[in-house]
Amino acid sequence: MKIDLIGPSYPFRGGISYYTTLLFKHLKAKHQTHFYGFRRQYPRFLFPGKTDREESGFYLREEESQPLLDALNPLTWLKAAKHIIRDRPALTIFPWWIMYWAPQYLTMIFLIKIFSKTKILFICHNVAEHEANFLKTVVSRFVLSQGDCFIVHSGQEKENLKALTGKSRITVTLHPTYDVFNTAAMPKTSAREKLGLSDEKIILFFGFVRRYKGLPYLIEALPLILARLKVRLLIVGEFWQDKKRCLHLIRKMGVEQHVTVIDRYVPNEDMPGYFYASDLVILPYTSVTGSGLLQLAYAFGRPVVTTTIGDFPEIVADKKTGFLVAPRSAKGIADAVVDFYENHDGEEMSARIKKEHDRFSWDHLIRAIEGFVP
Repeated sequence: MKIDLIGPSYPFRGGISYYTTLLFKHLKAKHQTHFYGFRRQYPRFLFPGKTDREESGFYLREEESQPLLDALNPLTWLKAAKHIIRDRPALTIFPWWIMYWAPQYLTMIFLIKIFSKTKILFICHNVAEHEANFLKTVVSRFVLSQGDCFIVHSGQEKENLKALTGKSRITVTLHPTYDVFNTAAMPKTSAREKLGLSDEKIILFFGFVRRYKGLPYLIEALPLILARLKVRLLIVGEFWQDKKRCLHLIRKMGVEQHVTVIDRYVPNEDMPGYFYASDLVILPYTSVTGSGLLQLAYAFGRPVVTTTIGDFPEIVADKKTGFLVAPRSAKGIADAVVDFYENHDGEEMSARIKKEHDRFSWDHLIRAIEGFVP
């Protein structure tokens, strides 16, 4: 089967770039696949971080990807559409996560539908954006309505998509794992020594800090945890939002000596150390459909504390591979962390996570894609 894939890849970093690169890697193993990537994503003033370019020495790259698309140059949109029309694929796959890509996608899809018979498949990382509003919802509805078939990563998102577009050809698959970053096992003591951390209880918040990720609730939970046991919270990732608020809250809660803040993008080669040094990964999200970070934690065999939203309840087996708590509940987070340390064996939970590896295989996603073409 011929398949064309649109999406970011190296030199761009972040979950969507990793996802599309790994998807191409697995698709091309079974199908004739072309991957049309991006030359430029965002103008500098729209990007909240320091850079969207990969600065790591260990990166995901597929030499066969063709970086055609410049988000700010319509001529490249036409060129990409021309390539797809020439390829005559059975499916063209577009990832969908933010409204920003509406003009580019609509232009390409309009031309593809006129001059070819290829089906348009959207892989929806977010049916609606994390911080949605009326305009974003309207635009998402219009763009997604152009699709012939869809893949989402949770039952809730399937219902959201049906309600938004009226479309019904939707397949649900669990978000695949990012075990590609787990290049070598590292003893916890060695990881901590390398990071200059003592042998204590360590919990981890990892990734870009954005409002919907709920970091303030974790900070508010820390005094409740410390009243019952001693822990260290690692906050590791570049702040995109709320840095002043979070740092003020740390001081207000009086927990400065129990928190380590590393406000920077962590290169991929340094990522394993933080996960192997930690006992538990905390994802206190308040609004989300899914998260590659949960699968990243699982790739390192780390149990999680997360909220009962999005696809988390479909992935996390409560008190077996992690803990599910109500969103916006500092007490719920605190109780789960204490429960983990007082009543559960981290090694046993890690073993259960590893046994579930096949549930998150990329093969499930590939079979779902194949199912849309007879």
